[in-house]
Amino acid sequence: MPRVPPLTTERLLIRPFTEADLDAVHRILDRDLADADLGTEGATTREARRRWLGWTIAGYDQYAALYQPPYGERAIALRATGEVIGVAGFVPCLDAFGQIPALRGAEGGGGAGLNSTEFGLFWAVAPAHQRRGYATEVARALVDFAFARLRLRRIVATTTADNVASIGVMRRLGMRVERNPLPDPPWLQVVGILERGRAGG
Repeated sequence: MPRVPPLTTERLLIRPFTEADLDAVHRILDRDLADADLGTEGATTREARRRWLGWTIAGYDQYAALYQPPYGERAIALRATGEVIGVAGFVPCLDAFGQIPALRGAEGGGGAGLNSTEFGLFWAVAPAHQRRGYATEVARALVDFAFARLRLRRIVATTTADNVASIGVMRRLGMRVERNPLPDPPWLQVVGILERGRAGG
């Protein structure tokens, strides 16, 4: 399974994290985005983020050694300055995706109440750099890599129903945006689905 190399866009570099990124990622995830719903347990201490960063960096080699998909977060940096402005990457999604009509398998409703896995896309940009198209730019680069190099059939992204910005990114990527018709689980509200060959421009 290929590793994710550093990816460049017109304005951004999406690269593996290094230990030197600790202060930047702690500031972004645990201060700037402390109140954002990122699908995690929330802000952590600097020491806990240091352990997370070490685990993330080690994961690059470990996933590759096990021939597993290149899951894990990567730094989003401005090409012009090198400043880290966010986090993005691929995540394994285990959830009640059978509740989403467009993701129901051939079994129809036979899988009700059961979870299934999807290949997920994740992004988070610091508030000071939002509303500039960076999230779409980084997500498009990761989608292109996933379809071309990982040869995925499908990629998904999830968010809450009130996250208009993330839903907008999904639409700009060409994702079909589906809502969970059921109230539970509460974290599976909106799913963006992109099939191979349908990426937006």
